[in-house]
Formats: sequence, C-alpha cells, structure tokens
Amino acid sequence: MKSTIHEHQKSNLKTVSKKVIILLAILPLFSGCAEMQQVINQLPTEQGISQFEIASGLKEALNNGIDKQVVKLTAIDGFYKNEMVKILLPEELKKVDKGLRDIGMGKLADEGLKVLNKAAEDAVKESTPIFVDAIKGMTFTDAKNILLGDDRSATTYLQNSTSTALYGKFNPVIKNSFAKVGADKVWTNIINKYNSIPLVKKVNPDLTDYTTNKAMEGVFKMVAIEEKNIRTNIAARTSDLLKRVFSLQDKK
Repeated sequence: MKSTIHEHQKSNLKTVSKKVIILLAILPLFSGCAEMQQVINQLPTEQGISQFEIASGLKEALNNGIDKQVVKLTAIDGFYKNEMVKILLPEELKKVDKGLRDIGMGKLADEGLKVLNKAAEDAVKESTPIFVDAIKGMTFTDAKNILLGDDRSATTYLQNSTSTALYGKFNPVIKNSFAKVGADKVWTNIINKYNSIPLVKKVNPDLTDYTTNKAMEGVFKMVAIEEKNIRTNIAARTSDLLKRVFSLQDKK
C-alpha cells in the first residue's frame, strides 16, 4: 500500500515538474512582471489549449498571410496584373483618362496607370518589418478576441496596429519610386496634356497620397484572403498548431 502511494506521489511530481519546465521555457519571451503573471494565470485552459498556443497560432496565421499572399504584390506587376488589388485612377482622374483616350492618347493613359501600380509594388517590399513588430506585440486578449471574431479579425488587428507606420513607410518609398520609374514626369505630362484640352476643368491630384492608401488597401486584402482560407478551409491549416487553435473557432 505504501509503495502504491509512493508511486502515485512520484507520478504527480513528474507531472508538476513538466509543467514547471514548460513555464520556465516560455517565461523569457515576456518582459514585464505583469505579463509573466498573466502567462502563469492563463496558461491552462479547459479545452486543453493554452492562451500561449492560441496567440502563437494567430501569429502563425498572420505570418502565413504575409509569406504567402503579401509577397505576391512585390513580384513584377504584382499589383497591375492582380484585379483584386490593381490600382485604378481616382475619381477625379477618370475624366483625364477618358479625355486622353478621346484624343488618341490611350498609350499615355495606360503608362500612367502602370507607373502607379509599380510604385505600390516597390512600397510593399518595405512592409514586412512593420508587420513582424505588430505580430510580436499581439497580447493574449488580442488573440482570443481575434480567434473568435469574424473572417478578417486578424487582418483588422494588423490593419489597426500598422496603418500609421505603413503610411509613414510607404509614402516616401512611393514618392521615390515615382521619380525612379519616371512616374512623376509621366503624370506631369498627362495632367498638362489634359489641362490643355479646351474647356476642361483643371486637375492637380496628390497621386503620392492616393497611391500610398491604395497600396495599403491591397496589402490588407491579401492578408484577409489567407486568413479566411485558414478559417474556412481545414486543409489550409498546414501545422498541428494551426489545426489545434482553429478547431476552437470551428466550435464557436
């Protein structure tokens, strides 16, 4: 009888030791005492999936969106040949496009559209570090809310967390890209040609700002595609972690 009790105590001790080892292994990932305490308090869950795993699964899903989808926008014609994100002319320039085509300058109009999309393509290459920082900053509360949210909750989190930084990064890159590919000269020529047409209302749009915002819209559209895929297509959950974490969402 004493032997049985002893063995049971040893078994319990091993179980506790394993939990302590796991906890000690992940604590260095958190810098603040409050956050460490949160890890300790929230690590176990009734469904057998820890808050730490949920956060890790959401981070993996967002990284997949960046690695599999956003990277497509950095390829040659990544915007221009992708109808989901292709940057079209702003409303005030649609009449410019039509006006040029009406006087036989369709080639110039096409060139103007291509250089906008090329500038966006260049800008997206600068986005990854900003996304990485935002994903690292995801809290347990963020992760739980995202997991049980709608099909683009993770994308919305990323959008809210990065839009200001992305604009600050994209805007000068697009401005430089305009100069590099000659977009500024192309559009100066286009607008001057249009403004010289008799009786038209003169235009002078801020194409750098417009293209910056459209490039950001395109990035988040691509992240949302991958997020929805992982949420709705079990085959897209390419790791055990994604399968375990998103199975909770399936049950909501």
